[in-house]
Amino acid sequence: MDPLTAVAASGLRSRMESLEMLANNVANASTGGYKSDREFYSLYADSEAQTDGYATMPVIERPWTDLSQGVLTATGNPLDLALSGKGFFAVNGPSGPLYTRNGSFQLAKDGTLVTADGYPLREARGGTLLLQGSGPVSVSSDGTVMQDGNIVGQLDIRNLPATGLAKRGSNYFLSSDPNLQPVAAGDTSVSQGRLEASNAGSAESAVRLIGIMRQFEMLQKAASLGMEMSQHAIQDVAKVGA
Repeated sequence: MDPLTAVAASGLRSRMESLEMLANNVANASTGGYKSDREFYSLYADSEAQTDGYATMPVIERPWTDLSQGVLTATGNPLDLALSGKGFFAVNGPSGPLYTRNGSFQLAKDGTLVTADGYPLREARGGTLLLQGSGPVSVSSDGTVMQDGNIVGQLDIRNLPATGLAKRGSNYFLSSDPNLQPVAAGDTSVSQGRLEASNAGSAESAVRLIGIMRQFEMLQKAASLGMEMSQHAIQDVAKVGA
């Protein structure tokens, strides 16, 4: 494969990966608390790059998650909670603690406060939050949950490490590095009756989609040009030999 075609093919592959991430962002544009995925481009050159004439090739070195704050929208539902700051709600997942920004909670049959997937919210001192009856529920800015004037507990809100962060599904995170564990969030406030919107804006995603598609078209043309040049070169060599 000639250098021009090789570089174009590498570029096409990296843009395909970008399209997959962008498609996932678009699909979750209306998912509460969703954090969009981004790509970090780099250049790759194999060990034979200096001898076979190939140029360095563009690749997506690693994806990363944009943790920027989403817009808070009022819902009026007392079990809808939104976070302002860097913290995450801690919940009990199937295999251990998980963390989410989606504050659309509900009551299980036994009165436990759970996520839409049925994962119980964690209480700051351990355990879960259990509400009794249908009395009014209030949640203060520090995450203290009260019902009928009595303190039920305090939400376990954690800051996650900037590195070693892994997604579990569209709305859950965990720390993949055992040496970097989440810590209590002291810089995050809770707003009751609100939800945080996805930070994957539809308008921005549409603009990025157009840009990626244009890049894809240009790389396709470059790959076709490289193949045509190689074909002409082979034909010219055959004519000389004849």
